[in-house]
Amino acid sequence: MLPLQPGVPLDPQQYVPAIVSAISTVALFVVAFVVIYLVGRYFLTRAVSGGLRRRGVDETIVGLAVSTTVVVTAAVGVALAATIAGFGVVLAAFATLAGALALAVGFAAQDLIANFVAGVFIIQDEPFAVGDWIEWDGNAGVVREIQLRVTKLDTFDNELLTVPNSDLANAAVVNNVANEKRRVQVGFGIGYDDDIEQARDAITEEGAAIEGVLDDPEPTAPVTELGDSAVVLSGRLWIDPDESSYGAVRSQFVEAVKRRFDAEGVDMPYPNTELSGAIAVANDDQPVEAVTD
Repeated sequence: MLPLQPGVPLDPQQYVPAIVSAISTVALFVVAFVVIYLVGRYFLTRAVSGGLRRRGVDETIVGLAVSTTVVVTAAVGVALAATIAGFGVVLAAFATLAGALALAVGFAAQDLIANFVAGVFIIQDEPFAVGDWIEWDGNAGVVREIQLRVTKLDTFDNELLTVPNSDLANAAVVNNVANEKRRVQVGFGIGYDDDIEQARDAITEEGAAIEGVLDDPEPTAPVTELGDSAVVLSGRLWIDPDESSYGAVRSQFVEAVKRRFDAEGVDMPYPNTELSGAIAVANDDQPVEAVTD
């Protein structure tokens, strides 16, 4: 711009080249950005979505990847368009600001990012699905919803439990309904004087009569322990967890065996302690001695 001189009239024509140059630069930036963004978005989103779907990736992750690709394409489009239009100084300042902002956000949201990444792995690896009964770190529940940040479960007391995905990703998760068959196991203690075969027949017959118990493998009751006061037989049944409730079958099993033992006179002893020896009791007048066997 030419400096103003006193007494010299302003000539609007002298600003025309600067205005035209600015308009041309802005127009070049806009055109370059639109072309780069549209072309990049068209090809990149197709490539990303097609590649992930061919590998069987979950649709939630595919949608997330496509959205991320669109954002990255827009950022790259701004950078390239600014370079083409000659906005080098602005681009450098923008890059510095963006880097500092990303660093600050990364420190502030590291837990959020960890849960987000864990959610991606949970959705992709599928250690459990909606409707599964899972256990971890002393907790248990039925999965209601799997989100990218948290997983929501219903406890057996009908409480809603919201768990950060990083907790599940870093824990040993037991999926009780993942396989087609699951064993129901209950220990039954009988007296040392009772007939083991009689007790075993009672356990296996009562177990086989419960609705939902599979015939193959058949119910068994091996002796697993010689306890202080009882011989322990482990009653073992197999069920299809998709068809039968583990808790309901186990409850019926325990009750049915208890009734059968009572009917047949099979003892179910409980721990007891027997004292033997001598006890001496004395007073000021005369000592008294008591003996027990």
